[in-house]
Amino acid sequence: MRSRPDDLYSRQLTLAEIASEEHRKLVGGLWHEIGALQFEFLIQHGLLRGHKLLDIGCGALRCGIPIIQYLDAGNYYGLDINASLIEAGRYELAKAGLTAKSPRLMVSDRFEMDRFGASFDFAIAQSLFSHLDKHRIAQCLAAARRVLRPESKLFCTFFLAPGSGHTEPIQHQPGGVITFSDRDPFHYSVGEMEGFAHDACFSAKFIGDWAHPRNLQMLQLSTL
Repeated sequence: MRSRPDDLYSRQLTLAEIASEEHRKLVGGLWHEIGALQFEFLIQHGLLRGHKLLDIGCGALRCGIPIIQYLDAGNYYGLDINASLIEAGRYELAKAGLTAKSPRLMVSDRFEMDRFGASFDFAIAQSLFSHLDKHRIAQCLAAARRVLRPESKLFCTFFLAPGSGHTEPIQHQPGGVITFSDRDPFHYSVGEMEGFAHDACFSAKFIGDWAHPRNLQMLQLSTL
């Protein structure tokens, strides 16, 4: 990766860097591959054009661009902590000719999803929980629970640990990412992730491998 994980979202790209598409590297590269992977996954799990989708940690719209192109106008909502990545997302929208689709984008460092004034059928948090400690995950899930409709789905990815409280570093293949229990990038067991979900009043289903090139695992949360 381009910088240490803990530096990732403190770095603000310049307009010149955005114009040279530096943001595609900042969010981890594999721009088209991972964007298409997320889009195809959501379609396979029931996303329809008329659904409203919330992209938590949307970055520069790597996943957002194909989803916005698919959804009816006004049905994509993206939130990220990094203002320059949101600006880069607007660049990507203009480049793709999708500005008229009227996606809603917001900068927030407190998961203020209710500020959108909308409720959602689907949400995705891809490569987000791998950068959050357990307290921030709890904050994110509590906020998401308040804006998701009954019977909606939240898909989230995480690096898998073999058991709860696993304190040794883990190298994940493919990709070679090394994760930790106490610093970014984090790993969690299925049981730990299920516990976070249940505390926020979600049911949890472990999907696991979904062909992510860096071996992030997938968890489906459903509103109770």
